[in-house]
Amino acid sequence: MGWRSFVAVGDSFTEGMDDAYPDGTYRGWADLVATRLAAEAGPDFQYANLAIRGRLFPNVVAEQVPAALSMKPDLISFAAGGNDVLRRTFDPDALVARFDDVVRQLRSGGADVLLFRFADVMARLPGQRLVAPRVHLLNRAVGETAERHGAILVDLYADDTFLNPMLWSTDRLHLSAAGHRRVAGQVLTALGVGCDEDWLLVPPHPAPTPWLAARAADLRWAGRHLAPWIKRRLTGRSSGDTVTAKRPMLGPVAD
Repeated sequence: MGWRSFVAVGDSFTEGMDDAYPDGTYRGWADLVATRLAAEAGPDFQYANLAIRGRLFPNVVAEQVPAALSMKPDLISFAAGGNDVLRRTFDPDALVARFDDVVRQLRSGGADVLLFRFADVMARLPGQRLVAPRVHLLNRAVGETAERHGAILVDLYADDTFLNPMLWSTDRLHLSAAGHRRVAGQVLTALGVGCDEDWLLVPPHPAPTPWLAARAADLRWAGRHLAPWIKRRLTGRSSGDTVTAKRPMLGPVAD
């Protein structure tokens, strides 16, 4: 294995929401992958995670990509655009063109680059008619860009296991701990590195919910998660406004 350093770039998906450590900070698939790579590479392996929840694609590119390139890592993961497809100002042509340019930059330094086709999250969320075609477009662009630039593609969209609601948190948008473990397993498989078999175990599907109970759950979800999201959009705020990267510099995984 040739990777001695790994830098993760992106938004809440890569930050690790909602897979919490005991102290309330987030772990997530990238931390799990880094731990496994460090076990293979030894104590000299270094890891940085620059991802911050709520970041739009232009912010990820402007703030995180230059920092990642300056560290000259052997491996970079890049996952961005998921927040953009939820905005009414989404410009697909501009994002696709910029995506290709960013991946070209990341690959030009000689690093291996991990890219993701996003899992289907819209089955549990409103706005499917508007957002689902955007997700399909972004996923198609990711696949084409990965092939064009020789990046490593992790195709979560092709994994129907992510239709299981147990792989998602109560906000229906972010992965659960089980979901992050499965992503980590997919990443390590794409890298040709073994992982803990438990990471790929599929939780049982929950029992069907009676219609009335399901509607009550929808109302609770809307009050707890959808309404605050709408309020942030109306006020121009982001869930990551006061958040900084959890691992802004390369360092040993044990730190």
